[in-house]
Amino acid sequence: MRTNPDLLLIFTRNPELGKCKTRLAAKIGDKAALDIYNFLLQHTVAITRELKVDKWVYYSEAIWETDIWDNKHYGKELQEGTDLGERMMNAFQEGFNKGYEKIIIIGSDLYNLSQTDLENAFNLLEKHEFVVGPAEDGGYYLLGMRSLKKELFQNKNWGNDTVLKATLNDLTENDHVLLDTRNDVDHYEDIATIAAFQPFLKHMRK
Repeated sequence: MRTNPDLLLIFTRNPELGKCKTRLAAKIGDKAALDIYNFLLQHTVAITRELKVDKWVYYSEAIWETDIWDNKHYGKELQEGTDLGERMMNAFQEGFNKGYEKIIIIGSDLYNLSQTDLENAFNLLEKHEFVVGPAEDGGYYLLGMRSLKKELFQNKNWGNDTVLKATLNDLTENDHVLLDTRNDVDHYEDIATIAAFQPFLKHMRK
């Protein structure tokens, strides 16, 4: 049920051993990768729980009714589509169909994202049609819009370092604004020197 004109979409993988953070797991092992992903999920809850917008969590495999995402604060949906672009597009389409005016999507693996960052992104959508948060790996960690532009989700090599450039090419004729560049957590090098992750990496130093 819509209670706010603004909607945050949170795309997440079900945290199961051997099924999440596979590129990180190749270096540090499945168990440590799962522990880190659960840690990142807890961080994402912490920065979104009090955000004054509606929030929908989109699960990759199955909706878990009892988990870290409190049903009182988060709607729960299942990702649908043949690739990441189609799954994101369908989520945005559902939100606009329900009457939301500003919609932002994020993943659940950004340690250096804050509630203030998200509030700022929604505020920027008051003045701009689109907002994009560039990621250091050539993708993006946040995308927001006031109306659905399907081209943003089509003809992209998802997971490739060309996604951001291709997305911005699609926005050449649209009013858009870029946020600060951030780093999501995909590889060991992304977390090797960050203090918060050291408890999960002790076995790497033996």
